[in-house]
Amino acid sequence: MQRSLFASLLLAGLVSLLSTDDLAAADKFPTFTTIADAGDDYFFQGEYSGNSATLGRVGLQIIAQGAGVYHAVLYPGGLPGDGWNHSQRFNFTGKRNASLLKLEGEAATIDVQVGLAVMRDPSKRQLGALRRVQRVSPTIGLAPPKGATVLFNGTSTSELDDKAKIAPSGNLMHGTTMKEPVGDFRLHLEFRLPYMPTATGQARGNSGVYIQKRYEVQVLDSFGLEGVHNECGGLYKTKAPDVNMCLPPLVWQTYDIDFRAARFNAAGTKTADARITVVQNGVTVQNNVAIPNKTGGGQPEGPQPLPIMLQDHGNPVEFRNIWIVRR
Repeated sequence: MQRSLFASLLLAGLVSLLSTDDLAAADKFPTFTTIADAGDDYFFQGEYSGNSATLGRVGLQIIAQGAGVYHAVLYPGGLPGDGWNHSQRFNFTGKRNASLLKLEGEAATIDVQVGLAVMRDPSKRQLGALRRVQRVSPTIGLAPPKGATVLFNGTSTSELDDKAKIAPSGNLMHGTTMKEPVGDFRLHLEFRLPYMPTATGQARGNSGVYIQKRYEVQVLDSFGLEGVHNECGGLYKTKAPDVNMCLPPLVWQTYDIDFRAARFNAAGTKTADARITVVQNGVTVQNNVAIPNKTGGGQPEGPQPLPIMLQDHGNPVEFRNIWIVRR
């Protein structure tokens, strides 16, 4: 389908373990893995930044929900990880009509057109203007340091199991396990979430980084959500991220993870919990957190090291530039 004029204009401004029932449910939702195929709704989704006469600096995240319907969140102070005060979130809902998206909230409306969002009070007085921004993780493309083992660089799957699959894009698909077990390490990994506008919750761009097949750092399209334990950056069923740093789908994101394995004595009794620090898109979302037990469907804890697994949850999450420094 030919892209509309407003979509083309906006695109030019952009920097470019499941049951059978779960898999069937995932297949119900339209899924897009490239911006070119995403459709017009996608081009309003994203982040905006500017100033308001009543709130000062503000950030706005607009989330597409399919069929021209949107949810949006306004953040006083700025976007999450870039000024937000961590205490207030103002919700908006709206519908797109061709090249105009109108969002309505409790005390304001926002009109969005081709990268510009204009806030107005109930009397139509302009409160401020926000322009579209596209944040890029400061560790995108980070080169492996001396002594690192490259797990995937787009050309070889020799460090991965026989389930490893390279997508036509040259990226690694979800659903593979590293061959070598891991103890203490530093890991760099980049991931891109599919655009699934009508999916919600755990059905929307789900995967996970299972450390030692035991502890899951969740991978999910959590853009614009509150940020809880089963969302992106969370330690599944254990701890929410300190801030939701999930960027929009189809944008490359990063995890930089420092992990210290649980300690066991000679009798096999645990003497210290595993500990983890997770930096997502340049912002620390888990800071030296103790993990008291395996998470979710992870393997039981034990002294035997196990490898890292990229979970298959039925959604086409892609990965690239994966390397590890064993300590």
